[in-house]
Amino acid sequence: MTASKAEWRTWARAQRAELPDVSAQLCAQLQTFLQARGAAVVLAYRALPGEVDVSALSADFTLLAPRAHFRPTPRLTLHAWESATELSRFGALEPPLGTPEVGREAVDAVLLPGLAFDTAGVRLGYGGGFYDRLLADWLVCTVGVVANALLMPALPREAHDLPVQWLASETGVRRSQQA
Repeated sequence: MTASKAEWRTWARAQRAELPDVSAQLCAQLQTFLQARGAAVVLAYRALPGEVDVSALSADFTLLAPRAHFRPTPRLTLHAWESATELSRFGALEPPLGTPEVGREAVDAVLLPGLAFDTAGVRLGYGGGFYDRLLADWLVCTVGVVANALLMPALPREAHDLPVQWLASETGVRRSQQA
């Protein structure tokens, strides 16, 4: 594997732009998986254009939305799903600054968006490291959400990259092949 993360990101964005929307099929897979795990509170994400939209899960679960903070240290905070009413610099809805936070202890599962994932659960994100910092010391069920066409055999991985435990696509939810 010789391509850099930047080259992979360019490739994944182009591939994703050509894919049909699999949000409904993927949400059905996630609903079954999360209910079987007994999850009630799920940290989700407000989808960027081209990402799988998981908002339909709000009918069956209490969803939380993240807010990105850049100073003093880049980090994500967790908030009520409905509070995500402000457009972030990335183009997704997020809760406005000052919205009450929800503690991590309330969360049963985390859904992570990505440009692509590999079978070991490595996420090709957007390059900010926000989710890696959030998950670094948190024992919680993690699920990478990705169209099956963007599930790769291997992606570049750096020491700080934290693989997800599960991979969800329109074809099902499976355990990642983490080492």
